Amino acid sequence: MRRVVYALLMLPSLALAQGWSSVDAPAEAAFSWAKWWTEPIFSGFWMAWTRATLAVFLFIFSAIAAMMLLEFRRPGGNARTGILGLETTRGDRLFIGLLGSSYIFFAWLGLVGEPVYVPLGIAAFWMAFCFWKV
Repeated sequence: MRRVVYALLMLPSLALAQGWSSVDAPAEAAFSWAKWWTEPIFSGFWMAWTRATLAVFLFIFSAIAAMMLLEFRRPGGNARTGILGLETTRGDRLFIGLLGSSYIFFAWLGLVGEPVYVPLGIAAFWMAFCFWKV
C-alpha cells in the first residue's frame, strides 16, 4: 500500500520530466489551458475573476451547502474527538481543512512556484485526512 501511495505522489513529477507538458506545438498556435484557466472572465471588474477563483469559491460554497444539508439530516454536527485531542464538529473539520489547504498552497507558491497541480493533490489528501482523523 505504501508503494502505491509513493508511486501516485511521483506521477506528476514523472509527467513533467517526460516533457508531457509541451507537445511540440508552437507556443503561439497551441491552446494553453493555463492561460484559459487564469485569464479574466470579466474585464474592468474590481476583482480578477478567473475560472480558477470561480472554482475555488464554488467549492467553498458547495461545501458549506453540503454541511447545511448534513446538519438537517443529523443535527449536532457529529462531534467527535480526533488525533488533535479536541472535540470537533463537521464545521470545525471543514474549517481546519480549508485553512490547512490554503497554507499548503501558499507554502508551495512561496517555495516552488507554478504549476499548482501537486499542492492541489496534497490539499485534497489533507481535506480527506481532516474529515477522517481530526
